[in-house]
Parts: sequence; C-alpha cells; structure tokens
Amino acid sequence: MLDKSKRQINYLRLSITDHCNLRCQYCLPEQDTSFYKNCDLLNSEEIERIVKAFSLIGIKKVRITGGEPLIRKDFQEILKKINNIQKIEKIAITTNGFNLLENLDTFKKNGLSRINISLDSLIPEKYNEITRGGDFYKVFNTIKEASLKNFEKVRLNVVIMKGINDNEILDFVNLTKNLNIGVRFIEIMPIGEGKKFISVKNSEILSLIKDNYPLEKSLTNSTDGPALYYKVPGFIGEIGFISPLSNRFCDTCNRVRVTSNGFLKLCLHYDKGIDLLPYLKNNISIEDLASIIKEAIYNIKPKEHRMDKTDIVEDIESKGMNKIGG
Repeated sequence: MLDKSKRQINYLRLSITDHCNLRCQYCLPEQDTSFYKNCDLLNSEEIERIVKAFSLIGIKKVRITGGEPLIRKDFQEILKKINNIQKIEKIAITTNGFNLLENLDTFKKNGLSRINISLDSLIPEKYNEITRGGDFYKVFNTIKEASLKNFEKVRLNVVIMKGINDNEILDFVNLTKNLNIGVRFIEIMPIGEGKKFISVKNSEILSLIKDNYPLEKSLTNSTDGPALYYKVPGFIGEIGFISPLSNRFCDTCNRVRVTSNGFLKLCLHYDKGIDLLPYLKNNISIEDLASIIKEAIYNIKPKEHRMDKTDIVEDIESKGMNKIGG
C-alpha cells in the first residue's frame, strides 16, 4: 500500500518480546527490570493474525525482533506460522546470536532467509563489557557458521560509539575479506539509553575506510532498503551504512513496526500509532483488522523523523529500544 507521502509500505518489523538475555549499554539500563509480563506479550496466534492482516495490505517482508526474539520458547512455532502465510516472501531476524548456533538448520528449513546479528566489538573483553555478560566466542563462531549455511543474507549490525569502539572500524571491514557477510555500520539513535553515547557519523567512517581500502559500490544498493553498500575489491563480503541521522532516508521509508504488546508504531522516533490488541481480543476478522491497519498507516505515519531536532518534545518516543523493537 501507499501511505500519504506516496511511499510503498511493504516491510513489517515485528517485535515478539521486550526481554533480553543481555543488557547492552546503549539499549538497557544495568538494573532495569521493567519488562512486560509474559501474559502481556502477543501470543503466537495473535502474531499470526497480525501478520496475515499485514499481508493483505501489501507487506511482503517480516523481520522478527525483540528484545531478543530467540528467548521466546515458542519462536519455532511463530516462525512456522509466518512462513505459512502465502503473501509473505521474506522472513528475517535481528538477534544477539546467543541462542542461534544450534538452531541454524531448523530455522532455515522453516523459512528464515536473512539474519542480522548485533556485534559491536571484536575484542572479547570489550564485547563482554558492552553487552554486560555476552560470550564473544560463541557469537563469533555462530557468525562464521551462519555464513556457510547459504542464507540469503547474514549481516552484522555494528553501532560505533565515540571513545568506545571507534578504533575497531577497519578491523570490522577486514572481516569481509574471508567471510560472506555484510558488516553494517549503524548510527546510534538518541532513544532511551542511546542518548548517553556519542554517535560517529557514517560519513566519517566511510572517509576513514576510503583512506585505507579501495571501495566500489555494491549491487545490493539497488534492491535492499536504506543501507548503502560497498565492497573492497577481492573481498568476499560487503560493508553497509545505515545513517538515520546524518543522511535520513525518511522519504523512502517502507516500514512500520508492531511492538511485542501489540502497538502499531509508525515511526521509530514518535510514539504515535494504535493499539491492535483490543481488536485481537474482540476477535475481529483478518480483513477488518487489515482495514484498520491500512487506515492508521495512511493517516498517522509521519513524513519524517525529527531526531536531529533536540528542541522537539511533542509526541517523541520515550521508551527504550527493547520495548520499541530494535
């Protein structure tokens, strides 16, 4: 479907939990325990109905997020249900990779085609510090194994923070020499705990890389969302840049979000949207739910975010990324 700004909306980011088994510094406070109760999360049947409704209005790609989605005991069930929805063409996941290795083959069999794994340092001690308890070696072995499994895409999401991991940029680029992965540098967004860190502009990162490696544009750019991709000639993998602050891509935004408790969120930066849960509890038809979603997208989705305007406070999202759906 087209929204009011004539953008084609075909991508749903679907959070299935706000819980996580890590506490990354830019995502969760160290002592925060204000997670939703399990009974407040969408169950697998409600998730299935929501995705079916979205499929009727033109959604073709679903990315499952959290929190950490793989801590849901019914993740396999959720994946199978989404995979059985006829009009959904691609299923992806964003994960910290902690519980992924032993399930790679099963997930692929059940329709998972793309994997994004968060990894913000290649130094084990620093990684463990950033994540407050992660296991670098387990996650890195998972990345290497996933790159051999013929998934459509395996990507690393790397948030570069000034004074913390900005000295590792070239090390991440060098990963693409022998691994069939995409390393994506993502500007940290001033949401929740992210406000406490200083972002490094992707233009600065790109300039540093160009000073050390020859680069060529990747063919991925023509078909794959807001990231700009490059390759070092002769390297197997590629590097990408997602720049929501320094090079906003709102005019081509093709996505909406549903949070783990059923709120249809129409822009990462704003708290505007509608609660879908009452409609689900009232057992309305999939067709009626699709109409409600379509109307909300058309009437509420904003033209652009205002993350670069610190004086804007009205309707600004105050929840952390785990509750929004990272």
